[in-house]
Amino acid sequence: MGRSFRGGVRLNRRAMTDLITDWFNENQDRSVTVKRLCDELKLKTHPMRNMCADIVLDLVEEGFLREKGGQFQLMHKSRFLEGILQRRAGGKNYFVPDDGSNPIFIADRNSAGAANGDRVRIAQFARRPRSGPEGEVVEILKRAKDVFVGTLQVKGKFAYLVTPDKSDRDIFIPISNLNKGKDGEKAVVKIIDWPDTPDRNPVGRVIDILGPAGENNTEMHAILAEYGLPYSYPEKIEKAAEKISSEITDEALANREDFRNVTTFTIDPHDAKDYDDALSLRPIKKGLWEVGVHIADVSHYVQEGSIIDKEAYKRATSIYLVDRTIPMLPEKLSNNLCSLRQDEDKLTYSVIMEMTDTGLIKRSRIVRTVIRSNRRFTYEEVQDIIEREQQGGRERLPGDEFASEIMTLDSLAKALRAKRFADGALSFDRVEVRFDIDEKGHPVSVYFKESKDANNLIEEFMLVANRTVAELIGKTRGGAKPKTFVYRVHDEPDPERMANLQKFVAKFGYKLKTSGDSVEMAKSMNRMLTEVKGKKEQELIETISIRSMQKACYTTDNIGHYGLAFEYYTHFTSPIRRYPDLMVHRLLTRYLSGGRSVGKAKYEEHCEHCSACEQLAEQAERDSIKYKQVEYMADRLGQVFDAVISGVTEWGIYAEIIENKCEGMIPIRTLEGDYFEFDEKNYSLIGQRTRKRYRLGDRVRIRVARCNLEKKQIDYDLVSSENNIEQE
Repeated sequence: MGRSFRGGVRLNRRAMTDLITDWFNENQDRSVTVKRLCDELKLKTHPMRNMCADIVLDLVEEGFLREKGGQFQLMHKSRFLEGILQRRAGGKNYFVPDDGSNPIFIADRNSAGAANGDRVRIAQFARRPRSGPEGEVVEILKRAKDVFVGTLQVKGKFAYLVTPDKSDRDIFIPISNLNKGKDGEKAVVKIIDWPDTPDRNPVGRVIDILGPAGENNTEMHAILAEYGLPYSYPEKIEKAAEKISSEITDEALANREDFRNVTTFTIDPHDAKDYDDALSLRPIKKGLWEVGVHIADVSHYVQEGSIIDKEAYKRATSIYLVDRTIPMLPEKLSNNLCSLRQDEDKLTYSVIMEMTDTGLIKRSRIVRTVIRSNRRFTYEEVQDIIEREQQGGRERLPGDEFASEIMTLDSLAKALRAKRFADGALSFDRVEVRFDIDEKGHPVSVYFKESKDANNLIEEFMLVANRTVAELIGKTRGGAKPKTFVYRVHDEPDPERMANLQKFVAKFGYKLKTSGDSVEMAKSMNRMLTEVKGKKEQELIETISIRSMQKACYTTDNIGHYGLAFEYYTHFTSPIRRYPDLMVHRLLTRYLSGGRSVGKAKYEEHCEHCSACEQLAEQAERDSIKYKQVEYMADRLGQVFDAVISGVTEWGIYAEIIENKCEGMIPIRTLEGDYFEFDEKNYSLIGQRTRKRYRLGDRVRIRVARCNLEKKQIDYDLVSSENNIEQE
């Protein structure tokens, strides 16, 4: 439909050009005379009709229109593309094509009511002269989601759900669909009627009330609901778990190796309750040790296809927010029956290895076992033992009776770790932000979690157990086809990304090998990461290096694990909190008893589901940390901190406070004294007049200006930059 304008309205040349090009894009099969076009556009005055004729001739010269016998028609018809619509505040919407070509602008009037993230089909318009590509949504292929989380605004006989994302339109809620929701409460709303025009709001109904906005439980549940993740456990599943007997019968012990008299202990975070792995150690002869990696035998209790199993598959992973764990399994299983608690007999699946003092594995076997943990250690307790033993300390403390076993395992783990890096494993040891919170969930202090010897000890034995299991199934003899299995894979980095990373680190004076032998490339990366430690650009380079890597995922097609430098790798060691590990346990049982290979298509679908759930859980975990950072900094409005520029964009600078790693934005509009432009190649903002430069990694001093909990955003004001920070 052409746009209607009254003859008395005076249009400038640009507006007239837009009007004409819109008409031809919307009427691609029609040929018209200039007179007919003027009538269609309702141009009644003589000057307007003359301008129209003049512009039409210009559009012919520019190749937008063609002329034949006084009739004018669009030169090129639109092409149809499929992809994702990305909505932006203010109607700046873009379509991202599946074929990887450049984004295409979609005006709000041409969006057909599509929401952010929807999969759509568009018609790309013939390009207007001196304009970027534009298009129109012609079909919504798949909605990104139909459930939204936000704050209710109730006014008389109608209500709206207001979401934190400005690109989402408010959702209209009839009072009959309010489900007792009140003004100011956080709610979960399902869309029941999508608009087909951009001037209408979606219509929804409230399916859950989360509670008053701002309360800790409300906000944590809102984060989970935003990603479609569960925030409570179905009562019927918990009741089913309660019916499972805790008795270990003679039948359950049949065909299990008994490790109850072997020194065994667990090492976990201080606040953990689900202990799914334990280590045992006993000498075989001088220089040779038997190391057991014992994993909770969840598959003994959770039968495939049961309602507990179906719920576990749906969740696929436990979720770890700042102040809580949302378990994959009901508490009766995760914290009780399956958890390898001290001084209790527990059923386990174990990788038993004979290892030399140098960490060489002479032989291994995978068996079902029964164990009895002698001691529950925290990482901090084990780290303390290691450090005191290294310093020759003789003060005896609780747990020191296992010091000899701990030091032996530490030595073996360090040998395994050294070999792994020699084989080309990557070394990304990132510091994680953690919060101490009060009884109301409010953050009162920040601390950092770093990997030390105790963490590395557990990590190395879990890695070698996972690798051993994957090799048992994946490696075949005589060209036999391997049986279908669940692998954890990590592809080699994309060459283009690595080339960009190489150019970036070169700006800081670092060298990086990005082609040739993969082991040498990995060693070059590790050298660079070692050189950068303690430098102001450390955090920045580590972050960008990680982003240059591919994401690990689950699949039945083994391609190896690049980051670990393993040809075969799986997840076997955490079946309490990861569904892929439970699948691996079941497949092991089947194959060790001589069973035939399972169907590949079914398990590949399971792998894709688990990979997707893992990513959602990670996003929710990051959001919960960001929320607590905003909440923490909201108590510090007006305070001044030293920070590092952690990101530079066309709209401002991201700065991370050094002492607590809380990141916020310094909007470009608040930078005084000059007009700053974004230098994308050099990750910096540059003043047009002063040539002052703000670069990634630069030290700045900032003042906490604003904290928006709803949007999880912190705004800082710039107090001073690196050049004069020391003089203040």
